[in-house]
Amino acid sequence: MEKAQIINLDVEGKNLEVLFNPTEYSLEIGNSYQETALPGLQSPVLQFINGNIRTLTMELLLDAWSNVNKTNADLLAEIDTLRSMMAIDAKLHAPPRVMFKWGELEFTSIIANLSQRFTMFNTNGKPVRATLNVTFKEYLPISKQMELLRLQSVDKTKRRILTADDSIWSIAAREYGHPREWRRIARHNRIEDPLSLIPGDALVLPPVENPS
Repeated sequence: MEKAQIINLDVEGKNLEVLFNPTEYSLEIGNSYQETALPGLQSPVLQFINGNIRTLTMELLLDAWSNVNKTNADLLAEIDTLRSMMAIDAKLHAPPRVMFKWGELEFTSIIANLSQRFTMFNTNGKPVRATLNVTFKEYLPISKQMELLRLQSVDKTKRRILTADDSIWSIAAREYGHPREWRRIARHNRIEDPLSLIPGDALVLPPVENPS
């Protein structure tokens, strides 16, 4: 069976191939929302803010005891290899990027958290078995984030809930760059009198390709 690898993408020669593949891993993604309380409503209105990066977590078993006569594996050296991937590199001024690679899963990330629990020792007290809990946070370069931002910008239809501090003019300025673009929103939502809008009203923002 193919062994899982943690590959250092920025520093050559510092990779880790695990002896025992993880029995499971968790891949988490979420979104951030702002809660806005409006007068007269029982619950606050949720407004989408942004998406969050994906997080990969797993438990790894390192064992130098059962394998010591075959490869002379050094448990502490293997852990140091992993810890080095969290250290600030002098050239990068930041920790290196890594890739967790196992089968079809290729997760480009940084190592956000690493905890170690030593569970077995030799007669000299040297650790020979450890369980590591590792958290990887997905690394997205600026070019990729800008691409995702374009997919979420006004060139795609969006929905906004009017708050007490909002107006159709402020939303137009924020979303389209100028308050005069309120007509675009009003026309799309068939609003004849923009002064009739109240907090809690939903506005659909049309794609920017639509003519003003």
